[in-house]
Amino acid sequence: MNNKQLTIIKIGGNVIDHSANLHQFLLDFTALPGDKILVHGGGKIATELGESLGIEAKMVDGRRITDIETLRIVTMVYAGLINKNMVAQLQAKGSNAIGLTGADGNIIQAKKRPVKEIDYGFVGDLDEKSVSAETLSKLLQAGLVPVLCAITHDGETQLLNTNADTIASSVAVAMSALYETRLVYCFEKKGVLKDVNDDDSVVREIKADEFEGLKADGTVQGGMIPKLHNAFEAIKKGVSAVYIGKADELAELADGTFGTKMLK
Repeated sequence: MNNKQLTIIKIGGNVIDHSANLHQFLLDFTALPGDKILVHGGGKIATELGESLGIEAKMVDGRRITDIETLRIVTMVYAGLINKNMVAQLQAKGSNAIGLTGADGNIIQAKKRPVKEIDYGFVGDLDEKSVSAETLSKLLQAGLVPVLCAITHDGETQLLNTNADTIASSVAVAMSALYETRLVYCFEKKGVLKDVNDDDSVVREIKADEFEGLKADGTVQGGMIPKLHNAFEAIKKGVSAVYIGKADELAELADGTFGTKMLK
């Protein structure tokens, strides 16, 4: 691994769905020094477009079932509308972005999720060989900023809808062989909170050996458990640090006061 730093940032619907939030986030993203990659999900737009076309979103335990009609919609929205809008905004802000799916340059090759109790449809799962770090590295060396959407492919013509959090983590792990890589998840909270009712009670740093204790005392609960579990898995596999925080505070990453930092 070289000492060149790479920052991978994942944003979700809470940023994408609000143009003012997105504008400010992309300004802060552009201002971040060094090499970077942006990973985005889809927000509400895919659901709204589907409904306008008479295609209802099917969810099981908060996960989208991707049948063929849904796949067409999420491909149009994630890889087209959202991705290219974001790339155009980044270009206007002086960031030479390039918008990509996993199929472009064979950057991310997934496997269709096998049918068990639930058939998730055209959903892609990733493994340690899924991401081409070499291709992404060439784009970074050419001065480009990759903007990856949540669409991958299976190498045999089939596009697949893939969780953007998983893409961000898999890309960070793959790139950590070539760069000192940090991974940043932007979501609606300021970080892991000591008191869920107090937005300013952010736990600034969590080490891997403290995670179990924080689960036991209830500081980390609900949806934060899998988020942090995945963060520590990424660190175990070579990512130098993982941050969880609020998108509109991204500028604070530079001075080390952004969200909660997970490290070894």
